[in-house]
Amino acid sequence: MCLSVFLVLWRGAKSNVLMGRVNPEFSDWEHIGALDKLRLERFSARWMLPSSHFVLYESPQEGARRVLKEQLGLEGVQLDGPHIYTEVYDIERVSIKNHWDLEFVFLGELKSEPAPHPAWLELKFRDMSTMREDEFARNHQDILRHVGIYK
Repeated sequence: MCLSVFLVLWRGAKSNVLMGRVNPEFSDWEHIGALDKLRLERFSARWMLPSSHFVLYESPQEGARRVLKEQLGLEGVQLDGPHIYTEVYDIERVSIKNHWDLEFVFLGELKSEPAPHPAWLELKFRDMSTMREDEFARNHQDILRHVGIYK
């Protein structure tokens, strides 16, 4: 079971969503995004939303503020949510049956791109109408489908 927080942030049109490619050399990903070295290597060529598993006893709102600050260097961004979604699926790669995800999604608009952050190789607004399924890490296109941004 995974309890996770996701930020879906856009600039201008809602189809221009902030996505990043993780920096596998950034040493604090295990804390800021619950990603170990093996996952970082696997995901670094693909795009993902600012997100994390929750820290023990953290509320969804606290998790969203933490991701804003620790992954993007931002504070005080107006967020709508949480919008809550759940999925159950098998993870064949590691022989897990009935894995349950409980996803807390927060939406918001940014006026400009955040400053570069060492956690990310690249962090920018991507036009969702041009992204292919195989460009996403961790099935983050599913989160964007839940909120009606990715088809």
